Amino acid sequence: MTFIKIVPEDQASGLLAELYDEERADDGYVWNGTKAFSHRPEVRAGWDRFMGSISANMDHRRYELATLAAARRLRSSYCMLAHGSVVLDRYMAPDELRAVATDHRHAGLDPVDVAVMDFAEKVTGDATGVTQEDVDRLREHGLSDADITDVVFAAAGRCFMSKVVDALGALPDHAYAERLEPELREALTVGRPISPR
Repeated sequence: MTFIKIVPEDQASGLLAELYDEERADDGYVWNGTKAFSHRPEVRAGWDRFMGSISANMDHRRYELATLAAARRLRSSYCMLAHGSVVLDRYMAPDELRAVATDHRHAGLDPVDVAVMDFAEKVTGDATGVTQEDVDRLREHGLSDADITDVVFAAAGRCFMSKVVDALGALPDHAYAERLEPELREALTVGRPISPR
């Protein structure tokens, strides 16, 4: 399920065993994305702390929408499916989420949500193309400079995880194929396919 040989669950020790155990306890299995970090579990643990420090300062829904925009721009099925599942559980019905995943500008979102997703997408795709006008547009929607910085952090942090799992060949977990209805699953699968089990 990866291009590299991962440390198997029955051979994990120390921090890696802790990460594996936590995911098994929470989800019933160990994520393929976590296995991709099996040779450097401290990096995964550090990334979790880093992203936690970002999301702790943001409205959670805004964080997830910025993350979806970044993941879509990166063509990261793994991150689209993972964070799309969070949005589905907490904020949107399947049809609403499918519309956002397909084209957030015409999905009936509030203008501030559209602006945040546009900005996160631009940060992800070409940060050198971000202009003062882009930042001012977010200010016009009521975001403070700290809020804008948080959106940048969310998008930039997503770049790391998406690129790691895709570059190491970690396919999205098969659980997404079982959990999500076909049309939504297709809308969230924007890059690598879901693991065949």
